[in-house]
Amino acid sequence: MTKRTFENRLNNLDPKSWIKFQKSWFLHNPPPRKKKVLRHPAKFPETLAQEFIEFFTKQHQIVLDPMVGTGSTLVAALRSKRHSYGIELNPIYASIAKTVVNEERKNLGENYSDLYAEVILGNAADFVEFIHRYDIPEIDYVLTSPPYWDMLRVKGAMTQRRRRESQEIDVHYSDDPDDLGNIDDYDEFLEALSEIYASIKVHLKKKAYLTIIVKNVKKGGTIYPLAWDLARELSKIYKLKDERIWVQDNQRLAPYGMGNAWVSNTFHHYCLQFRNE
Repeated sequence: MTKRTFENRLNNLDPKSWIKFQKSWFLHNPPPRKKKVLRHPAKFPETLAQEFIEFFTKQHQIVLDPMVGTGSTLVAALRSKRHSYGIELNPIYASIAKTVVNEERKNLGENYSDLYAEVILGNAADFVEFIHRYDIPEIDYVLTSPPYWDMLRVKGAMTQRRRRESQEIDVHYSDDPDDLGNIDDYDEFLEALSEIYASIKVHLKKKAYLTIIVKNVKKGGTIYPLAWDLARELSKIYKLKDERIWVQDNQRLAPYGMGNAWVSNTFHHYCLQFRNE
């Protein structure tokens, strides 16, 4: 019997690397952040972004992050030899992202000079308008992490207290009324976030993937299942294919509810995979 030749239509990985990525949970403890990007309160690591980009695309395909922050996705795309676009509402973060991307391009050298990594200052809700303004080609893959509702404005949170004390990390994204992190009504936030991701569909290639890194949140003693609610809402527009659970095991434990009530230390995120079918 002739052994079937492995044909990879999705990415440039070998079979062993492909199978390794299919594990439903994974440990990833990010390296220390560089000082210039330290102020962003919810940056996700380039090393993690690169793993997802290299699984869901081939070299020289196009990656989009509609909430790019300080540029993690664009840096990871460059390292993976992919083109990329990122949209960022906060002008300070957008400026940092441009600097970081330019430095990364310089460090990578001439073999990466043909790649573009465009930082767009603006509101992700205007994505359809940006398609024409920036002549954006069809997107092969979307990787992004949204604000976790208005949790950065919850003053009682221990993490927020530490941020205020250190003064190195912003305690919230911005005061811009268009910033989703400033919406205090959960249902309104969920609807606005879902509409942004839905608007991308018109320019996402057929059978292309959308990965959203998100977690459920706790507020006022109640858990709000943001990851699950977002999965439900976007399943009306895209096909929900799977989830991967990102686990961090290097975080400091806090004695929440000690001797009184169950309150977990939440050190995992949901990486939701949707496909445009």
